[in-house]
Amino acid sequence: MIIDRETDYVFFSALLASDVRYTAAYLKVSQVLDRHQVRHGLLKGTKDIWCRDYMPIQKGDAEYVQFRYAPSYLSKYAALQTDPKVTLELNQIQATYSHINLNGGNVVRWQDRVIITDRVFSENPAYANKSQLISELEKLLEAEVIVIPQIKSDMTGHADGLVRFYDRTTLIGNCLEAEYGYWKNGMRKVLKTHSLDYISLPFLDYKVKGFPESAVGCYVNYLEVSDLIMVPVFEVKGNKDEEVINLLSEVFPDRTVEPVNINEVARHGGLLNCISWNVKSPACSNVTALHL
Repeated sequence: MIIDRETDYVFFSALLASDVRYTAAYLKVSQVLDRHQVRHGLLKGTKDIWCRDYMPIQKGDAEYVQFRYAPSYLSKYAALQTDPKVTLELNQIQATYSHINLNGGNVVRWQDRVIITDRVFSENPAYANKSQLISELEKLLEAEVIVIPQIKSDMTGHADGLVRFYDRTTLIGNCLEAEYGYWKNGMRKVLKTHSLDYISLPFLDYKVKGFPESAVGCYVNYLEVSDLIMVPVFEVKGNKDEEVINLLSEVFPDRTVEPVNINEVARHGGLLNCISWNVKSPACSNVTALHL
């Protein structure tokens, strides 16, 4: 499995650059990438900006796994549901297809293990046997699957707004003591079962009027590419921006931690990991013509 630090190219939906609601955010993010000489490009044939969800998982330099993209939260919004087969064909990307319904935002990966929330079970009702579903995922990804509880109030049920891998045996995640009791208790069981350490990252419970799915305050949804950690900051009342930047700089002493405010995106329910699809070259060499 390709891990984030091994990646060196970042793709975004072309809509991020063309939709006036997000253009300013795209410019800020692309400027940071340019400053650190990280190549980036735009994907054709997408229907929303959350490309992490409908793009494939990269297993090897030229090996992708594309899951079925039919999230329950978009069941009434067909106009927003990207067809991965169309997108991959338009962008000249080849992948192995799976009938399992799983969003990329619900796959947090390390070399030989991945973290997925239990939302995967309700998204695949044909699998009455949960163990069979996990077994098929492990065979397909060639990695151990670690299932964590979802946040019940989160529309997407994704893992990438909850935890990330620091290394094989250490997670960085939302502060356990500040989370819901059921999630804290469930995570403690997972950590014990899999002998995982945990670095708590502050988060901010901040409400944005008119945007019930706002992700403002979710620092763990950062973008990690090569030696760059691009972390969202929010610059709102009660923010923990400085605390998070200092903590991540301490946790990643050999990386560059760059803050960026993309609240114009965050209020719609996602952040830096959600809007990006980072891969390792030369797997993407056939689509680098999209580089801007």
